[in-house]
Amino acid sequence: MRAIRLTSIVAAIGLIAGAAQAQTKWDMPTAYPVSNFHSVNAQKFADAVKAKTGGKLEIVVHAGASLFKAPEIKRAVQTGQAQIGEVLMVNLSNEDAIFGVDGVPFLATDYTEAKKLADAAKPFVDKRLAAEGLQLLYAVPWPPQGIYANKPLNSVKDMEGLKWRAYSPQTARIGELVKAQPVTVQQAELSQALATGKVNSMITSGATGVDAKIYEQLKYFYDAQAWVPKNMVVVNKAAFDKLDKATQAIVVAEAKAAEDAGWAASQTVQTETLAVLAKNGMTVAPPSAEFKAELAGIGKTMAAEWEAKAGADGKALLAAYHKQ
Repeated sequence: MRAIRLTSIVAAIGLIAGAAQAQTKWDMPTAYPVSNFHSVNAQKFADAVKAKTGGKLEIVVHAGASLFKAPEIKRAVQTGQAQIGEVLMVNLSNEDAIFGVDGVPFLATDYTEAKKLADAAKPFVDKRLAAEGLQLLYAVPWPPQGIYANKPLNSVKDMEGLKWRAYSPQTARIGELVKAQPVTVQQAELSQALATGKVNSMITSGATGVDAKIYEQLKYFYDAQAWVPKNMVVVNKAAFDKLDKATQAIVVAEAKAAEDAGWAASQTVQTETLAVLAKNGMTVAPPSAEFKAELAGIGKTMAAEWEAKAGADGKALLAAYHKQ
């Protein structure tokens, strides 16, 4: 009888151990606040994966740069310190110009154009990520980018000398071209940088304006709709390959659902956040005709620079985009 009991205990322990081994937990660092629509979308994706896999795969979202800072996330996923993560694609353009395509000013300025550009860029992005042991799961755009400042801007000349927040190579380059003073500040440090006067101008979305309460320090927003940058969620390919086929299929399906939901949410956020900026005392307006023409000229300069850096793949990408 005792032998039977021991056998039963051993068997039970084996079942528990097997169940424990069947559970997989992934860490997912992101750079934006919990309330930001990208973070909300990521959490819904994680919740759906856990539910659809019956808890076999749990993705723990670490929002607000609480696990890794924005510039560290891609490397963390590559090295397996995190299994999955969200990165702003244009932040990687110093590694490869292809990653900077949706940060080229006035190349794609609305959601329809942005979707066409995303589709044209995907094969090139996939190729580069694969070479680094990464796989793209989904990508979601920010609302079109506008210019914030602490004073009225009627022309590019009015931007000279401003302390210009730079968060990517493209935004730093704009600062240089308008003769502002580029200062690198990531999302998590933006509120403090504004409060201390470290920056007094920038180009970013209405969503970031609300997240960081930019309206408390700056009073002018020009809806330039300069470009529509994307966050992309990437997974460590080795970690993905360790999943069973059924779990992989669920991750891919839920990633597609998250991408669709994210695009829709971004468009809603665009309207809502500009209204919030105005409600909080910020002047929200399109740039003047002169200002817009000057900004377009800067866009042409940067487009030529991007194409020169991107080489043959860049030309092929643009050809695919313009063909649609």
